[in-house]
Amino acid sequence: MRGGIAVVAGTDGGPARRAFADGLIGVLIFSGSLPATRLAVMDLDPFFVTAVRAGVAGLAALALLVGLRQPAPERRDLGALALVALGVVIGWPLCTALALETVTAAHGTVTVACLPLATALFAVWRGGERPKPAFWLFSGLGSAIVAAFALRQGGGRLGAGDAWLFLGMVLCALGYAEGARLARRLGGWQVVAWALVLSLPASLPASWLLRPASWSGVGLPALASLAYVSLFSMLIGFVFWYRGLARGGIAAVGQVQLLQPFASLVLAALVLGEQVETGLVLACAAVVATVAGAKRYA
Repeated sequence: MRGGIAVVAGTDGGPARRAFADGLIGVLIFSGSLPATRLAVMDLDPFFVTAVRAGVAGLAALALLVGLRQPAPERRDLGALALVALGVVIGWPLCTALALETVTAAHGTVTVACLPLATALFAVWRGGERPKPAFWLFSGLGSAIVAAFALRQGGGRLGAGDAWLFLGMVLCALGYAEGARLARRLGGWQVVAWALVLSLPASLPASWLLRPASWSGVGLPALASLAYVSLFSMLIGFVFWYRGLARGGIAAVGQVQLLQPFASLVLAALVLGEQVETGLVLACAAVVATVAGAKRYA
């Protein structure tokens, strides 16, 4: 462990396999987030979607914490929990919801492919690690590929959707890194649960104030997608994800997230009927390759 962050998974055996299994389940759940959010914002305001998913998940988290008699976090943990809330409860959901008003879920997947790399960068910053020079080479290459793809898709310029995706990725990576640090002491699901509970004083009133004037134009797919991102993307996925990171380490288990972009592309095609072009798949694969290279030298 360096700087409080585990960087190497455990030895071969049951614990290591369970850590990777937890990480894989979390990643598969997260893979549905972009397609589901895209469906939700077709009929609902992005700010309302963000508030409701945090509020519903927060109430469920509160019930879990009380029902299982979990101890309250210490005062020293409140700052880190606030960063987790900023990153994964507010920042990432809101930024992606705003982005997906103007870009497809498949387009967003290429930017999200850099999320493991961004998480590693925050682990370096917050954990005081000193990666090898090759890490920065792969980091720069991955970022360049994402920027080139966004420019190509945008006809030579970056759009507002790309800016929201980038900001969301940075905030989410910060939340991942802080959550993984806390998970080793508080427990995996407890971290995101407390972050959600701390957000309730803001998320519940916002949900009420931002509610649609009429529900007649809101279809069942949007409501089902809202339920998915509220319970699975916002809470259940993090139960498995943070537990896997805490057990196996950010650098080791975090590599499972390399599968997320491809799973998201498949879901975007199946659920939304979006066209997944060859160039998009190649760009996604190239980004994943740079992330894998960067993680090797972290």
